[in-house]
Amino acid sequence: MKKLRKPVIGGVAAVAMLGALAACGEAPEESPESGSGGGEGGGSDYKPCIVSDAGGFDDRSFNQLGFEGITQAADELGVEVTEVESNSQNDFAPNLENLVAEGCTGIVSVGFALSAATIESANANPEIDYFLIDDAADADFDGEKDAENVKPLLYNTAEAAFLAGYAAADFSETGKVGTYGGEPFPTVTIFMDGFRQGVEYYNEEKGENVELVGWDGENGSFTGGFEEGPAATNTATQILDQDVDVIMPVGGPIYEGAVTAIADSNRDVALIGVDADLFETDPDIGDLVLTSVQKGMDVSTYEAVLAAGEGSFDGEPYVGTLENEGVGLAPFHDFESQISDSLAGELDDVRQQIIDGEITVESYLNQ
Repeated sequence: MKKLRKPVIGGVAAVAMLGALAACGEAPEESPESGSGGGEGGGSDYKPCIVSDAGGFDDRSFNQLGFEGITQAADELGVEVTEVESNSQNDFAPNLENLVAEGCTGIVSVGFALSAATIESANANPEIDYFLIDDAADADFDGEKDAENVKPLLYNTAEAAFLAGYAAADFSETGKVGTYGGEPFPTVTIFMDGFRQGVEYYNEEKGENVELVGWDGENGSFTGGFEEGPAATNTATQILDQDVDVIMPVGGPIYEGAVTAIADSNRDVALIGVDADLFETDPDIGDLVLTSVQKGMDVSTYEAVLAAGEGSFDGEPYVGTLENEGVGLAPFHDFESQISDSLAGELDDVRQQIIDGEITVESYLNQ
């Protein structure tokens, strides 16, 4: 476990999910701010804290967005953030225990992998506010939260990925687009499901037969983890070798495997990012990024923590959608001149039809 550190407010950070086993390290340092718990203190009495999943805060994606959100809230509250990174799932419970011992009054857990540890910690500490990104805190799947003091922050990214699938199908020259994920968790396959449905809708509307490689709705291509490296590169290469010219990796840093595979392919292949606008978070590869399926994790984390810090903790689940702009499709940036003249207007129409309920996008969040 990496040592807790207190960043300068306004700093940036970022990384993704499950990794190799690592021993738990030092206990957190004392913060100059002490919280009163339960969001009742407000202002400088509130002590916001955050724990990453097993990649840390440098993924240019998932963890970075959550960190930026809590940092913005802390800045407005006039307090400091205490952060701790996890190196493996074995670190989750100890990291949460350390944050409790540190006197945190609000704790953000980044990622569904922390769900069980967060529920346990929340039930043991009912005076603390917990914010769980990307999980409903419902381990027994009975439709109810398993801890009252947890606010789930969820995102129906299938809606935005539907738009990405439509755009990818329209942009493809080979008639083949692809996707792959880290592991087949619902919060990963929700992107792939939306992408698939978008491609299928495009084919129905246009009378085309664009093929999706890497996910059929039940089975697909996965790297087995959420780290960059040979597994991610090999998985991307296998997909590109099937004449795919647009690819969407889902799982934090595994997109770097696609970047390597694209370079090795010596072909023109466009990349679709997820979570954050990859064009903005990794400008070195901006010329590869067609668009990105965005989650407003920064905004929803900011709003939830700020409200709690002002004494108004709300445990009701938040679900980001196209309608409330909690999810969305990033601009086409450098590809703007390369997309078809009609695509932008068509995407606006499809987006509105999804919002109006005229197009149904299925995902685990609306089943």
